Amino acid sequence: MYDDLDPVLNQQVRLAVVSILIKVKKADFTFLREQTRTTQGNLSHQLKKLKESGYIDIDKTFENNYPKTYCRLSEKGRNAFENYVHQMKKYLNLKY
Repeated sequence: MYDDLDPVLNQQVRLAVVSILIKVKKADFTFLREQTRTTQGNLSHQLKKLKESGYIDIDKTFENNYPKTYCRLSEKGRNAFENYVHQMKKYLNLKY
Protein backbone atom coordinates (compact mmCIF):
# COMPACT_ATOMS: atom_id res chain seq x y z
CA MET A 1 0.00 0.00 0.00
CA TYR A 2 2.82 2.40 0.81
CA ASP A 3 5.03 1.33 -2.09
CA ASP A 4 4.53 4.71 -3.76
CA LEU A 5 5.96 6.60 -0.79
CA ASP A 6 9.46 7.95 -1.29
CA PRO A 7 11.78 5.74 0.80
CA VAL A 8 14.10 8.68 1.44
CA LEU A 9 11.33 10.77 2.97
CA ASN A 10 9.55 7.86 4.62
CA GLN A 11 11.82 8.20 7.66
CA GLN A 12 10.89 10.42 10.60
CA VAL A 13 13.95 12.66 10.91
CA ARG A 14 14.45 13.11 7.17
CA LEU A 15 10.78 13.99 6.71
CA ALA A 16 11.00 16.44 9.62
CA VAL A 17 14.09 18.13 8.13
CA VAL A 18 12.45 18.54 4.72
CA SER A 19 9.24 19.77 6.37
CA ILE A 20 11.26 22.47 8.11
CA LEU A 21 13.26 23.40 5.03
CA ILE A 22 10.14 23.71 2.88
CA LYS A 23 9.20 26.74 5.03
CA VAL A 24 12.56 28.53 5.29
CA LYS A 25 15.24 29.54 2.82
CA LYS A 26 17.96 27.81 4.84
CA ALA A 27 18.51 26.45 8.33
CA ASP A 28 21.63 25.77 10.32
CA PHE A 29 22.54 22.43 11.85
CA THR A 30 21.82 23.51 15.43
CA PHE A 31 18.34 24.77 14.55
CA LEU A 32 17.54 21.51 12.75
CA ARG A 33 18.84 19.43 15.66
CA GLU A 34 16.73 21.38 18.12
CA GLN A 35 13.61 21.20 15.95
CA THR A 36 13.92 17.48 15.21
CA ARG A 37 14.94 16.66 18.79
CA THR A 38 17.48 14.14 17.61
CA THR A 39 21.14 13.56 18.34
CA GLN A 40 23.96 15.25 16.50
CA GLY A 41 25.13 11.92 15.08
CA ASN A 42 21.68 10.88 13.88
CA LEU A 43 21.01 14.25 12.27
CA SER A 44 24.40 14.15 10.51
CA HIS A 45 23.57 10.71 9.13
CA GLN A 46 20.11 11.76 7.94
CA LEU A 47 21.43 14.96 6.33
CA LYS A 48 24.01 12.87 4.48
CA LYS A 49 21.22 10.65 3.11
CA LEU A 50 19.21 13.69 2.00
CA LYS A 51 22.27 15.23 0.33
CA GLU A 52 23.16 11.96 -1.44
CA SER A 53 19.60 11.83 -2.78
CA GLY A 54 19.93 15.39 -4.07
CA TYR A 55 17.11 16.62 -1.81
CA ILE A 56 19.19 19.18 0.08
CA ASP A 57 22.29 21.27 -0.46
CA ILE A 58 24.73 21.68 2.41
CA ASP A 59 27.01 24.70 2.79
CA LYS A 60 29.79 24.68 5.35
CA THR A 61 31.20 28.04 6.39
CA PHE A 62 32.92 29.70 9.32
CA GLU A 63 31.37 32.41 11.48
CA ASN A 64 33.51 34.01 14.18
CA ASN A 65 36.05 31.20 13.69
CA TYR A 66 33.42 28.51 14.35
CA PRO A 67 32.27 26.04 11.72
CA LYS A 68 28.67 26.54 10.63
CA THR A 69 26.60 24.14 8.53
CA TYR A 70 23.61 25.41 6.58
CA CYS A 71 21.06 23.27 4.73
CA ARG A 72 18.79 24.32 1.88
CA LEU A 73 16.08 22.36 0.13
CA SER A 74 16.86 21.68 -3.53
CA GLU A 75 14.29 21.79 -6.30
CA LYS A 76 14.43 17.99 -6.43
CA GLY A 77 13.75 17.89 -2.68
CA ARG A 78 10.83 20.29 -3.00
CA ASN A 79 9.30 18.16 -5.76
CA ALA A 80 9.84 14.97 -3.76
CA PHE A 81 8.18 16.50 -0.70
CA GLU A 82 5.20 17.73 -2.69
CA ASN A 83 4.80 14.26 -4.24
CA TYR A 84 5.12 12.63 -0.80
CA VAL A 85 2.35 14.86 0.59
CA HIS A 86 0.21 14.11 -2.47
CA GLN A 87 0.67 10.35 -1.97
CA MET A 88 -0.13 10.59 1.75
CA LYS A 89 -3.35 12.46 0.98
CA LYS A 90 -4.31 9.70 -1.43
CA TYR A 91 -3.71 7.03 1.20
CA LEU A 92 -5.72 8.99 3.73
CA ASN A 93 -8.48 9.66 1.20
CA LEU A 94 -8.15 13.40 1.69
CA LYS A 95 -9.30 15.82 -0.94
CA TYR A 96 -6.54 18.01 -2.30
